[in-house]
Amino acid sequence: MTSDGDLRRDVRAQISEFLTTRRARVTPEMAGLPVYGGDRRRVPGLRRSEVASLAGISPEYMTKLERGTATGVSEGVLDGLTHALQLDEAERRHLEDLLRTAGTTRRPNRRQPRQRVRPTIVRLLESMPLSPAFVMAGNGDVLAANVLGRALFSPLYDDPGRPVNTARFVFLDPRAADYYREHDRVAGDTVAVLRAEAGRDPYARDLSDLIGQLSTRSEDFRRRWAAHDVQLHTSGTKLLHHPVVGDLDLWFESLPLPGDPGQSLLVYSAEPASSSADALALLASWASTADVPG
Repeated sequence: MTSDGDLRRDVRAQISEFLTTRRARVTPEMAGLPVYGGDRRRVPGLRRSEVASLAGISPEYMTKLERGTATGVSEGVLDGLTHALQLDEAERRHLEDLLRTAGTTRRPNRRQPRQRVRPTIVRLLESMPLSPAFVMAGNGDVLAANVLGRALFSPLYDDPGRPVNTARFVFLDPRAADYYREHDRVAGDTVAVLRAEAGRDPYARDLSDLIGQLSTRSEDFRRRWAAHDVQLHTSGTKLLHHPVVGDLDLWFESLPLPGDPGQSLLVYSAEPASSSADALALLASWASTADVPG
C-alpha cells in the first residue's frame, strides 16, 4: 500500500509541475513585462522571480510554492498567482485543491465501495425518455443511465467491464475514434477533467488505479496527462457517430448532485426539428425493440 509520505510527495510534485507548466506558457509580452534584445531565456515563459513580482510575493516564497512545501496559502496569494499565471477558474480551483491537500495530514483512502445511485435519481433518469441521461462519477464511471442513454452509449456497453467508464473507452477502445467525430478534442477534455478530479481528491484509490491503467496502456494519455491541463466540463457539444443511427450533434449539460458528492447528472439533447433530433427519435425506437445492454 502506498504510504502517507509517498502520497504527499506525489501531491507536492503535482503542485511543482502544475506551476512550472503554467509559468512556461505565459510570455513576458503576455504579462506586460518589458523585453530587451539581450534577454535570452533558457526555457520559455516567465522566470520564477517575475511570477513572484507579478503575484506580489517574495521569490523565496514562490520557490516554496513550486516545491509544494508552502503552507497556509492565503486567498490573497491565490489571487496574485491567478493574475500572474493568467489562470482560469478551473486552474485556480485545481491549484487551491492541491495546496489544501498538501497542507493537510490525511491517511490515504482504502478502496471505497462502489458508488450507488439513489432511487429518486434513477426515477428522474427514467422520467426523461426523450433525452439520453446518465449519472456520472468524477472518474468517468457511468453509474446509471436511462434506456435512451444506454442506447446512445451502446458501443461503451459492449465492453464487459463494469461500471462502464468513458475514459477507458476514449483511450483504450479503437472504436472511440469513429464514435467521437472530434476524438482529439474529447481526449483532451477527458484528461483535463480527470486531472481536475485528481486534484480534488488525490487519495481516491479507484481514480489513481484508473490513471495508472491508462498511463500504462496509452501513450496518448501519458502525453496529455503530463501537460497538467485542467477543465470544468459542465456544458458543451458532442459530435458523435452512432453505429445504428449515424451522425448526432448533441448539446449536453452536466449538473452536480449536491446530495451525492462526486456524482453528476449528464443530459444530452438535440436541436428541435434537426437531423440529430430525428436520429435520436430513431435511436429511441431502436432501443425499444433491441436488446440494449444494462
